Amino acid sequence: MATIAAVKEKRIAGATLFKWSLLAPLICLLLFLLPVFALQIYFALNSWTVYFSSWWEAEFVGFDQFTEVLTDARFLQSILRSFVFAGFSTLGCFLVGFGLALLMYRPFKGHGFFYAFFILPMLTVPVVLAYTFEMLLYQKGPINGILSTIFGTDINIIWLSDPNVAVVTIILLEIWNWTPFAFIILLAGLSALPHELIEAAQNLGASRWRIFREIQLPLLRPVIFLAIILRFLEAMGEFPKTWGLLQGGPGSATESIPIYLYLTTWEFFHISKGAAMSYVVMVMMVVIVLLAIGLLRREKLALDEMYRTAGEPA
Repeated sequence: MATIAAVKEKRIAGATLFKWSLLAPLICLLLFLLPVFALQIYFALNSWTVYFSSWWEAEFVGFDQFTEVLTDARFLQSILRSFVFAGFSTLGCFLVGFGLALLMYRPFKGHGFFYAFFILPMLTVPVVLAYTFEMLLYQKGPINGILSTIFGTDINIIWLSDPNVAVVTIILLEIWNWTPFAFIILLAGLSALPHELIEAAQNLGASRWRIFREIQLPLLRPVIFLAIILRFLEAMGEFPKTWGLLQGGPGSATESIPIYLYLTTWEFFHISKGAAMSYVVMVMMVVIVLLAIGLLRREKLALDEMYRTAGEPA
């Protein structure tokens, strides 16, 4: 009995040490950022730009800055653009990444080469990627030249100057850049599925499509939701490629939340409005994250229940 008690105490001590090893860096980071948050709150509650006097003499305006932000039509349009961009790019990344994962999860000759080839876009520096595609996407550039050769006719798509085409361009570029992220997560999920269930279904004569639809897909749901949520959250904050390639243009066609926040703070020098806007965005993203956590928790509980039911004797 003494030995069992000692083992339990050791496990509790190990769990406590592990918990604090994770919490300690987070607490240190929060303490380091606390002055930044305090200064940001000060700017959000006081009206100040670089054209005025010293920042500590700014006029107190309370929540007027937040009212201005929430009634700013340009800011609301940037939110809509960010959701459209994040939604379509996330869907594209998931579909292409899932397709590649289904092709790659079984080992074959040259598997390592194709794996490295597929993840290469994600390893490219975003700013370098933007300037590279800026050269490729000129009206008389290589992309239009290749398309003209393939289709046998002169193609002159204005990839960067037409507002509607520019939106599609940046979405396609995001899909190309971040499909490897979804591919890696979904490939890991497929590789971790229990082979016993699949082999049992094959022995019972189930088709490959039925195995995928009734076994693999239900078991993959938590992984699928994780890939989609992480990709969506990252896409909401996309800045370097959009800024490097289009600077929010043409006009304001690709002016997403990060672009407009950058313009407001560092181009228009509305420091207080930018501070208030960043807090509005933070609250919005916290709500999205909490909803995502609830969704992932529900999927995990459903998966645990599925395994528990499958393990019970008939």
